[in-house]
Amino acid sequence: MRILITGITGMVGSHLAEYVLAHHPDVEVHGMVRWRSPRANLVKTAGRVTLHEGELRDLHSLVRVLETVRPERIFHLAAQSYVSASFTAPADTLHTNVIGTTNLLDAVRLTGIDPRIHICSSSEVYGQVRPDEVPIRESNEFRPASPYAVSKCGEDMIALQYFLSYGIQTIRTRMFTHTGPRRGDVFAESAFAKQIAEVESGRKPNPIKVGNLNSVRTFADVSDAVRAYWLLLEKCPPGEVYNIGGERTMTVGEMLDVLIGMAGCRIRYEVDPALVRPSDVTLQIPDTSKFRAATGWEPQVPLETTLRDLLDYHRGRIREDRALAA
Repeated sequence: MRILITGITGMVGSHLAEYVLAHHPDVEVHGMVRWRSPRANLVKTAGRVTLHEGELRDLHSLVRVLETVRPERIFHLAAQSYVSASFTAPADTLHTNVIGTTNLLDAVRLTGIDPRIHICSSSEVYGQVRPDEVPIRESNEFRPASPYAVSKCGEDMIALQYFLSYGIQTIRTRMFTHTGPRRGDVFAESAFAKQIAEVESGRKPNPIKVGNLNSVRTFADVSDAVRAYWLLLEKCPPGEVYNIGGERTMTVGEMLDVLIGMAGCRIRYEVDPALVRPSDVTLQIPDTSKFRAATGWEPQVPLETTLRDLLDYHRGRIREDRALAA
């Protein structure tokens, strides 16, 4: 079997490649990259995945990649995924996520291949839900609270439309918060972990900077997420959509407290107004029963393990920087 992972250089894409190589050694793994994509996350898979240059916003490049690879499964993970950046560059976010996904699906249609396709939507499509709507089901209405969320609504719906109109085998996920090593340091838990590691090492002083600590989230480990994505294309029928997320529910502030408890020194923090979004989603608790029933998936990694792995990842990056500078 041949699979193609868009966004293979990101946190989830790189972990997915490692998962497939470790658990399904008979699978041929291909990844799509841009010429300027950083490759640091692919160190563990070097020489074991085949990379192809392509750009979501260029249909011709996607046709060329698909004609070359002819994948039987596509995991579409590439996106502009930073919510705050979508407020400063909304059109770019929409172009990348909506038009880019449309281009990918058009490329599938034009090349005549028939892969099963994972379309990675987001829990952000639900926006600010009411307390009586929790846990959030797949049938909950969309109330996008950011340009990023709007883009994921568009991506979600274009995937459904291509299934209905052309029979393209799209299966959508709305993944709730997931994290672990390689998580971009613009995201809350990774930003916290990075700053804690910097204070521990003397690289920066207290206090660390934080945003809104009152949002309620469930947290899942990236390894549980990629295992879920593999099961999705193994067991779930095209045209469907599934919530996926962790079991541990807490506020962002409570998650920060767990990280601070792992620090090797005293950590103080203060709210930075620049880190507070113009509009925010503060209640994200999923109903994942549909996906669990379809696949038997259960999250396996405790939150404390996830956060310690994330903190150790940032500690390791600081050690590497110092070694290079020595």
